[in-house]
Amino acid sequence: MRSLKLAEGCKGTQVYALNPSAPPPPPPPGNSGGGGGSGGTGGVGDKLLQHLSDHLRVNSVRSKSSRTYPPPSNQANALVSPEFLLPCGLPVTDLLEPQIDPCLKFVDLVDMMAQVYRRIENCSQFEKSGAYLEQCAIFRGISDPKLFRRSLRSSRQHAVDVHAKVVLASWLRFERREDELIGTTSMDCCGRNLECPKATLVSGYDPESVYDPCICSGASRSEMMNEDECSTSEEVDYDMSFCIGDEEVRCVRYKIASLSRPFKAMLYGGFREMKRATINFTQNGISVEGMRAAEIFSRTNRLDNFPPNVVLELLKLANRFCCDELKSACDSHLAHLVNSLDEAMLLIEYGLEEAAYLLVAACLQIFLRELPSSMHNPNVIKFFCSAEGRERLASLGHASFTLYFFLSQIAMEDDMKSNTTVMLLERLVECAVDNWEKQLAYHQLGVVMLERKEYKDAQRWFNAAVEAGHLYSLVGVARSKFKRDHRYSAYKIINSLISDHKATGWMHQERSLYCSGKEKLLDLDTATELDPTLTFPYKFRAVALVEENQFGAAISELNKILGFKASPDCLEMRAWISIGMEDYEGALKDIRALLTLEPNFMMFNWKIHGDHMVELLRPLAQQWSQADCWMQLYDRWSSVDDIGSLAVVHHMLANDPGKSLLRFRQSLLLLRLNCQKAAMRSLRLARNHSKSEHERLVYEGWILYDTGHREEALAKAEESISIQRSFEAFFLKAYALADSTLDPDSSNYVIQLLQEALKCPSDGLRKGQALNNLGSVYVDCEKLDLAADCYTNALTIKHTRAHQGLARVYHLKNQRKAAFDEMTKLIEKAQNNASAYEKRSEYCDREMAQSDLSLATQLDPLRTYPYRYRAAVLMDDHKESEAIDELSRAISFKPDLQLLHLRAAFYDSMGEGAAAIKDCEAALCIDPGHADTLELYHKAREPNDQK
Repeated sequence: MRSLKLAEGCKGTQVYALNPSAPPPPPPPGNSGGGGGSGGTGGVGDKLLQHLSDHLRVNSVRSKSSRTYPPPSNQANALVSPEFLLPCGLPVTDLLEPQIDPCLKFVDLVDMMAQVYRRIENCSQFEKSGAYLEQCAIFRGISDPKLFRRSLRSSRQHAVDVHAKVVLASWLRFERREDELIGTTSMDCCGRNLECPKATLVSGYDPESVYDPCICSGASRSEMMNEDECSTSEEVDYDMSFCIGDEEVRCVRYKIASLSRPFKAMLYGGFREMKRATINFTQNGISVEGMRAAEIFSRTNRLDNFPPNVVLELLKLANRFCCDELKSACDSHLAHLVNSLDEAMLLIEYGLEEAAYLLVAACLQIFLRELPSSMHNPNVIKFFCSAEGRERLASLGHASFTLYFFLSQIAMEDDMKSNTTVMLLERLVECAVDNWEKQLAYHQLGVVMLERKEYKDAQRWFNAAVEAGHLYSLVGVARSKFKRDHRYSAYKIINSLISDHKATGWMHQERSLYCSGKEKLLDLDTATELDPTLTFPYKFRAVALVEENQFGAAISELNKILGFKASPDCLEMRAWISIGMEDYEGALKDIRALLTLEPNFMMFNWKIHGDHMVELLRPLAQQWSQADCWMQLYDRWSSVDDIGSLAVVHHMLANDPGKSLLRFRQSLLLLRLNCQKAAMRSLRLARNHSKSEHERLVYEGWILYDTGHREEALAKAEESISIQRSFEAFFLKAYALADSTLDPDSSNYVIQLLQEALKCPSDGLRKGQALNNLGSVYVDCEKLDLAADCYTNALTIKHTRAHQGLARVYHLKNQRKAAFDEMTKLIEKAQNNASAYEKRSEYCDREMAQSDLSLATQLDPLRTYPYRYRAAVLMDDHKESEAIDELSRAISFKPDLQLLHLRAAFYDSMGEGAAAIKDCEAALCIDPGHADTLELYHKAREPNDQK
């Protein structure tokens, strides 16, 4: 949920109560088989299921006027058994294996982050863009889109040459997926020079100018020529002519001579032409129009009024006679004419043939800004994929690691096994120079080859990555050997890795593949202990329980990770098992949520599309009208059941796919689940389906805000309000304004905006959020009674999270018991609410607080406050090493700024300056402007600086 980022009490909490229903009794042993089961996808079973589906669909239409529905009849369940819905049978442990991450992954991530921070700080200004790109590659492995985008912006900000600016600006645009916004073109930008397609064509280092208003909004490049520049022939003292065919072009000798040294030598050197008033120029490949244009340029230095074909002639003339100034002018002029893919396809050949750097850059920019669709254009791909195409681009400085890094990421997302992906990665290898570039290129090529089942090639590339220093690629080496039936060799590789380095979760996860029995389960348990975010161990344990016919325990195992991480593969697994239990309601809920995250997800070993499963399961589940869905949404929203809420919204959108309001609600839920990519997709769809201008502006504002363009988002909100006052426009403006430290005047203005929002029509879900946020601002302004009224009103309309704000008010009034009771109410309403347990710990004694925080960590290991609290308590008890271990446990799988800062402070207090400095540098890699960490960093470095 969007909430004001003012203080902890008003932050949007990430709580994911799943509220799973009690499972029905497991099916008989005969139905729990491993892989073959019920046969193929066709035959009598499918026909029977289709007949039943049609029958139930007709009956559901007849009964939509009723709010209460009986559960599906036993007869229906008897006719449709799990075997009909699971043509591949239930999952089996033998077919499970974790994906190898295609990103850079490190044994000591903190040390790598510290290194890249030092590189950024100490390199020259011309090397900063490359250092930030390395930081991008590291953050890609952390899977934090905001950190990745921030590093990408910094890389673009510090780019020097036109090529780097073009690629990085296009990459930023791709990250916002502007191509999915109806009505936009590839040359549109966000209003700043950072992504401006014209600003990228200006060479030079100017990091501050990228945040200036976009130069596209300025005057047109083509301006009217002054009268003296359009001088007629009578006003010019012509003294010679060039003869082309039967026509003469009159010129000024010294003006033509000034174009280049060859012309000067021809006209003033010892050649015959210096004495002639007329020079035959017929055999030099230029038309009369072209020569007249050259004559005009020699006097005016302008090309504005010439058509493109004439400027292309001038470009050829400039190359033939070494006219540097004329070539530069033609290159720039033609570059600014490229506005479409067709134009780019036509002009890039001229640019490459005539070595026109800017023209090729402009064409390249069109190709990149049209991604991902241009990736499927064979004429575009030939420039990027072939070795010859790379060499042609390289001849002009337009083949770089940055370019192929960008292209290969898109290709891998589109189809990892395609020939296009392989060829782009081969070009990436050819462009790799620095060590980290080689590690990434070799490793990614190994991952792709493994997916293509080309195991020898995969092993070769993984070995190359290991030799370049990327230890994680040993996982790929072991997997490649395992696929070729060298299981013991694979085991030895990972076992040596664990013995020689500090163990990580992914090491034990990988070794588990090559073990069996208790040793396998022990490795998986250790992997979860070291890194609870790894999904494979939960899935394996769940499937192992299914194989023992313990369906309920299997669901409980998956609930553990789905309680804090909305993982598509775990949702698929839970739906799979639910079908085996004949819990079709639960399966349908998970599949709908899964399709919200990944609309094209292929289920059950890539055999069945998720949408098809929804159609099969829908007749077997309870039938809801749109009004019923709204009631369900209110209930699940108020009980903090985000997965259930996603499923309801997906159901509603199936009935009304053009409802932008529902798409927006969907994006809010996805943000709460920390699924930023899916949330942005929903926001784009909301914008595309908006029925009015003011509504569209609001959604565009949220898109801009979520991609780091706060000022532009504010402008969109204000423009929307000027057209029509609406709840969402006022809420957006209040949210964007509050995203900073507020002074009293600013706080009062935010209060006014939220009050205006509440006066506008909206539903209870959003009004509850606005009341909650208003209460938070009142608390910060020390208006506790007004805050309490807001929270109470929010609770009246079932905004459950308002309990947390009300508890804060009680706490500030020194009513600690009332605050504790208020948080207890929230815990009772939202089961598995880690945030509520964490917050309640602030309102009880130490022993109870420890218990609440322990439970919070169990429910959501990604919450960092419990680790910091426990570490602080240990430090107070003079247990320094235990305090460090507590923080290190969390940092190993979540390198969080606050955790790193606190550990650095502990190290500093213990006199371990080097460790403190390293943690500070890693923290500053995440947030280079964090004041407390900067202060600690300078303090820790003082002894070294004095030496």
